[in-house]
Amino acid sequence: MRPPTLRSLLPRSLFGRALAILLVPIVVLQLVVGLVFFQRHYQRVTEQMTRNVAYELTYGIEQVEAAPSQQVAAQRIAELALPLGLQLSLVEDGTVKEGAEREFLDLTGATVVATLEHEIRRPIAIDLASDPKAAYLAIGTSRGAIEAAVPRDRLSVSNAHQLLVLMILSGLVLTTIAVVFLRNQVRPIRALAEAAEAFGKGRSAPFRPAGAEEVRRAGAAFVSMRSRLERQIEQRTQMLSGVSHDLRTPLTRMKLTLALMEESDETRDLRTDADQMERMLGEFLAFARGDGLEETAPADPFELAEGIADDARRGGAEVALATVNETPENSAVAMRRGAIARAVENLVGNAARYGTHVLLTVRLTPKWLTFVVEDDGPGIPEADRARAMQPFTRLEAARTHEKGSASVGLGLSIALDVARSHGGSLELGHSPELGGLRATLRLPR
Repeated sequence: MRPPTLRSLLPRSLFGRALAILLVPIVVLQLVVGLVFFQRHYQRVTEQMTRNVAYELTYGIEQVEAAPSQQVAAQRIAELALPLGLQLSLVEDGTVKEGAEREFLDLTGATVVATLEHEIRRPIAIDLASDPKAAYLAIGTSRGAIEAAVPRDRLSVSNAHQLLVLMILSGLVLTTIAVVFLRNQVRPIRALAEAAEAFGKGRSAPFRPAGAEEVRRAGAAFVSMRSRLERQIEQRTQMLSGVSHDLRTPLTRMKLTLALMEESDETRDLRTDADQMERMLGEFLAFARGDGLEETAPADPFELAEGIADDARRGGAEVALATVNETPENSAVAMRRGAIARAVENLVGNAARYGTHVLLTVRLTPKWLTFVVEDDGPGIPEADRARAMQPFTRLEAARTHEKGSASVGLGLSIALDVARSHGGSLELGHSPELGGLRATLRLPR
């Protein structure tokens, strides 16, 4: 397993990266300033205050050592307690167990201990843990142990953690302000991304430009682009539909004339050509409606596939249906049902035209809806698969034993057009089960 890199640990979203860019310098600055201030102020002031107390205790030790008797030494220590502001006593048989005790979070305790041990060069026991307001000391002398209770505010600055608390609180306040500010700035960008993603899937999500000037300009450009594309799609659909519809009128007159003429080889050939033209116009009209103006709505893909398979069976095709549903609690998928039905019908129709057995598989996952159509026909060579999905392309050399009349070559183009309008894809490959063509129509949920 490869160790994580610095790039993989960085936030992926714009909000996370902007927040990191804003907060990392603030946190680093506060840490540096706090550590430097603590080092140069708290520790040095604590060292100086502790050294003053150590001088007073050293003076008391000297008085004890210079006393002519034990009684005089105890009296001198008692007399020094009041002017020094300390609780002092001399224990004649007292023993000193050298060492120091302090709390883990006592930030200045280490400096107090180090300074006392350095200045008082005698056996000394230091207790900073028993009482947070006082330090208890025991110092060894030739006449016993001097026990002292020193107020903690005589040794170190009181509330040494106050700076850290203020830093943390100010950091939390600044972080909250930054989060609120950045969220308001990133929300229009996220809305723009969602609207663009929805438009790529064939849905027109409501969007209004907002936010900073650059974001508003990008949003306004997207709205204008979306409007132009929708107008072009509508105009294209109306134009192609109108042309296809207008061509049906003379074609109908031709078929009516042929029906009234006497039966002959020529009329039979003309009737066959007219039927082929009618099928071509039908495919052309379906291609014109590929993008269409159909509204997106939730639909059940399994019900849709079952209906397509039933229709194909009624037409004489041998179609098997397989379903895989990984989200049974939510089987509805937002789609343009009519467009998807036309795309899958074209794939199934092509498979039935060029093969004898057809397998339609529908797979629904949390992120994708996939229709897979396989046949046992001759398939399409890999070099020709991209060209096969272009409009009006017929690969007769690859699929020679077509059953029925020739088509206009729009079936795969319609399926690809529908897939792209939903933000999906159409892929052609080899069927490992049936040996023919495998068409995979994949749509995002």
